[in-house]
Amino acid sequence: MNQTPSLQTRSRQTSSITRQSRLFKGILNGLFEKKAEAIVSLDLRKIPESVADFFIVCQATTATQVKAIADGVERSVKEATGEYPYRQEGFQHAKWVLMDYVNVVVHIMQPETRAFYRIEEMWSDAPQMEHKDL
Repeated sequence: MNQTPSLQTRSRQTSSITRQSRLFKGILNGLFEKKAEAIVSLDLRKIPESVADFFIVCQATTATQVKAIADGVERSVKEATGEYPYRQEGFQHAKWVLMDYVNVVVHIMQPETRAFYRIEEMWSDAPQMEHKDL
Protein backbone atom coordinates (compact mmCIF):
# COMPACT_ATOMS: atom_id res chain seq x y z
CA MET A 1 0.00 0.00 0.00
CA ASN A 2 1.45 3.36 -1.02
CA GLN A 3 1.39 6.00 1.61
CA THR A 4 0.91 9.57 0.67
CA PRO A 5 3.88 11.62 1.73
CA SER A 6 3.07 13.84 4.63
CA LEU A 7 2.48 17.47 3.87
CA GLN A 8 5.44 19.59 4.64
CA THR A 9 4.44 22.04 7.33
CA ARG A 10 6.31 24.78 8.93
CA SER A 11 6.64 24.69 12.65
CA ARG A 12 6.17 27.76 14.74
CA GLN A 13 9.15 27.63 16.95
CA THR A 14 9.19 28.92 20.45
CA SER A 15 10.55 32.33 19.82
CA SER A 16 11.61 35.43 21.57
CA ILE A 17 9.88 37.67 19.04
CA THR A 18 8.72 40.87 20.66
CA ARG A 19 7.75 44.28 19.42
CA GLN A 20 11.39 45.23 20.08
CA SER A 21 12.93 42.50 17.92
CA ARG A 22 14.87 43.33 14.75
CA LEU A 23 12.31 41.51 12.61
CA PHE A 24 9.38 43.44 14.07
CA LYS A 25 11.21 46.77 13.79
CA GLY A 26 12.34 45.97 10.25
CA ILE A 27 8.74 45.36 9.23
CA LEU A 28 7.59 48.61 10.82
CA ASN A 29 10.44 50.53 9.15
CA GLY A 30 9.32 49.26 5.75
CA LEU A 31 5.70 50.14 6.49
CA PHE A 32 6.50 53.68 7.65
CA GLU A 33 8.95 54.31 4.83
CA LYS A 34 6.30 53.54 2.21
CA LYS A 35 3.53 55.42 4.04
CA ALA A 36 1.33 52.51 5.13
CA GLU A 37 -1.79 53.67 6.97
CA ALA A 38 -3.66 52.45 10.07
CA ILE A 39 -0.90 50.10 11.24
CA VAL A 40 -1.98 47.72 14.01
CA SER A 41 -0.13 44.78 15.54
CA LEU A 42 -1.96 41.88 17.18
CA ASP A 43 -0.05 39.95 19.85
CA LEU A 44 -1.10 36.33 19.30
CA ARG A 45 1.48 34.69 21.58
CA LYS A 46 -1.06 33.66 24.24
CA ILE A 47 -3.62 32.30 21.76
CA PRO A 48 -2.99 28.57 21.26
CA GLU A 49 -4.74 28.40 17.86
CA SER A 50 -2.64 31.17 16.34
CA VAL A 51 -0.34 30.50 13.43
CA ALA A 52 2.16 33.21 14.38
CA ASP A 53 3.29 35.30 17.32
CA PHE A 54 2.16 38.56 15.73
CA PHE A 55 -0.04 39.79 12.91
CA ILE A 56 0.72 43.25 11.61
CA VAL A 57 -2.17 44.74 9.63
CA CYS A 58 -2.07 47.94 7.60
CA GLN A 59 -3.67 49.49 4.58
CA ALA A 60 -2.89 51.40 1.41
CA THR A 61 -5.25 53.13 -0.98
CA THR A 62 -4.09 51.63 -4.29
CA ALA A 63 -2.74 48.36 -5.64
CA THR A 64 0.46 50.16 -6.60
CA GLN A 65 0.97 51.36 -3.03
CA VAL A 66 0.18 47.89 -1.62
CA LYS A 67 2.94 46.43 -3.79
CA ALA A 68 5.36 49.25 -2.94
CA ILE A 69 4.77 48.71 0.79
CA ALA A 70 5.38 44.97 0.43
CA ASP A 71 8.60 45.66 -1.46
CA GLY A 72 9.63 48.15 1.23
CA VAL A 73 8.98 45.64 4.01
CA GLU A 74 10.96 42.93 2.22
CA ARG A 75 13.93 45.27 1.68
CA SER A 76 13.85 46.64 5.22
CA VAL A 77 13.64 43.20 6.84
CA LYS A 78 16.43 41.90 4.59
CA GLU A 79 18.65 44.79 5.70
CA ALA A 80 17.77 44.36 9.39
CA THR A 81 17.87 40.58 9.68
CA GLY A 82 19.05 38.99 6.43
CA GLU A 83 15.70 37.18 6.20
CA TYR A 84 13.29 36.85 3.32
CA PRO A 85 9.60 36.03 3.72
CA TYR A 86 8.82 32.33 4.08
CA ARG A 87 5.88 32.92 1.74
CA GLN A 88 4.18 35.85 0.02
CA GLU A 89 0.78 35.95 -1.65
CA GLY A 90 -1.61 38.40 -3.26
CA PHE A 91 0.63 40.37 -5.61
CA GLN A 92 -1.47 39.66 -8.70
CA HIS A 93 -4.44 41.83 -7.70
CA ALA A 94 -2.80 43.56 -4.70
CA LYS A 95 -6.01 43.99 -2.75
CA TRP A 96 -4.41 42.01 0.08
CA VAL A 97 -0.74 41.05 0.16
CA LEU A 98 0.29 38.62 2.85
CA MET A 99 3.94 38.34 3.87
CA ASP A 100 4.74 35.40 6.11
CA TYR A 101 7.87 35.64 8.24
CA VAL A 102 6.80 32.53 10.22
CA ASN A 103 6.53 34.22 13.61
CA VAL A 104 5.20 37.50 12.20
CA VAL A 105 2.63 37.69 9.40
CA VAL A 106 2.13 41.03 7.65
CA HIS A 107 -1.23 41.86 6.04
CA ILE A 108 -1.17 44.81 3.62
CA MET A 109 -4.71 45.54 2.46
CA GLN A 110 -6.76 48.04 0.56
CA PRO A 111 -9.41 49.66 2.83
CA GLU A 112 -12.40 47.81 1.32
CA THR A 113 -10.69 44.44 1.73
CA ARG A 114 -9.69 45.23 5.31
CA ALA A 115 -13.24 46.29 6.16
CA PHE A 116 -14.65 43.10 4.62
CA TYR A 117 -12.31 40.59 6.33
CA ARG A 118 -12.02 42.42 9.68
CA ILE A 119 -8.92 40.58 10.86
CA GLU A 120 -8.70 42.68 14.01
CA GLU A 121 -12.22 41.57 14.98
CA MET A 122 -11.55 37.91 14.17
CA TRP A 123 -8.56 37.99 16.54
CA SER A 124 -10.18 40.28 19.11
CA ASP A 125 -8.76 38.18 21.99
CA ALA A 126 -5.29 39.38 21.04
CA PRO A 127 -3.93 42.57 22.56
CA GLN A 128 -3.71 45.25 19.86
CA MET A 129 -1.35 48.16 19.47
CA GLU A 130 -1.52 51.02 16.96
CA HIS A 131 1.76 52.10 15.43
CA LYS A 132 2.07 55.70 14.32
CA ASP A 133 5.83 56.13 14.41
CA LEU A 134 8.95 54.33 15.57
